[in-house]
Amino acid sequence: MFRPFEVSLFYIKGEIKMNIEKIKENIERDLNNVPNTDILNQVKVKYLGKNGIITNLQVGIKELPNEEKKEYGIKLNTIKKFFNDSFEIVRTRLHEEEINQKLKEDSIDITLPSEAIITGSLHPFSRIVAEISDLFASMGYDIIDGDEIETDEYCFRRLNIPSGHPARDAQDTFYIDEEFLLRSQTSASQAHIMEDNKDKTPIRMICPGKVYRRDEDATHSHQFGQVEALVVDRNISLADLKGTLEIFAQKLLGDNTKIRFRPSYFPFTEPSVEVDVSCFKCGGKGCHLCKKTGWIELLGAGMVHPNVLKMGGYDPDIYTGFAFGTGLDRLAMFKYNIPDIRYLYTNDIRMLKQFDRKDDE
Repeated sequence: MFRPFEVSLFYIKGEIKMNIEKIKENIERDLNNVPNTDILNQVKVKYLGKNGIITNLQVGIKELPNEEKKEYGIKLNTIKKFFNDSFEIVRTRLHEEEINQKLKEDSIDITLPSEAIITGSLHPFSRIVAEISDLFASMGYDIIDGDEIETDEYCFRRLNIPSGHPARDAQDTFYIDEEFLLRSQTSASQAHIMEDNKDKTPIRMICPGKVYRRDEDATHSHQFGQVEALVVDRNISLADLKGTLEIFAQKLLGDNTKIRFRPSYFPFTEPSVEVDVSCFKCGGKGCHLCKKTGWIELLGAGMVHPNVLKMGGYDPDIYTGFAFGTGLDRLAMFKYNIPDIRYLYTNDIRMLKQFDRKDDE
């Protein structure tokens, strides 16, 4: 245990009397008896602190005659170096001992059963986006983000929806000012892509992302996900659209899924169709999900309207194309049997934890 001692240091008629060897012995004794780093620091203060033994010796040199100062200075540097070297050796040893003791105390019993590790997983919305993106990327499509803040020009007028058109009623909603609004459909990306394609080369693209409309009930939300697809090239036909949608539906909902077209109307396509898929729950036999019809409405599609092609800089006498769009939330609800669209936005852990990470592999 560290104990203080009296060093042989006193002043007699202006001279310093000191026993260097005695001080070295005391340093060795003190450092060898140090049990921990706290006591070690106390020893350092004792020798090198403001009123420490070695510090007082340095101050006392000025009392010596000039002819003795050099000799005592050399001896003092020797004892100071001896203390510092010895101090570092002890400090290193204590540090290693404390680490080893801590490792011993904190050691893990590997025979005990491990605790369950809570892991996260992809949100159903993210799963659908990734699956659709991978599918169309494998078919040579570009994946476009698009802007969530759009102008009236690209969100409506470039899509053959002029001011006052009835189709605006359900979409003419979240305006920032007279010109800018939150996009109500990802179709706006079509107008940008056609305009930006200066060389008028073939286009194959999809644009998944968020859109905004004034809707809110069990199957609609003011914010929801949508994916839009556009193909423009020479000799594109309705048969190309149907073939693409069959691949899309079968990859997403099952190999036995069938599709059918029903005539419809959209301002930006002509002809336009509603696309139904055979009920994936009953296999087309009829159940409560498909309302006993055997079919579920999936998306809207059609051939790109000649006016839209013209506004995008394409000659409709040379080029044709098809487009389709569907709600990502709706697809997630179908695929994962989610009964209420609001579950996708409430972050209810009881719902989210059902999507285990292993399903992402």
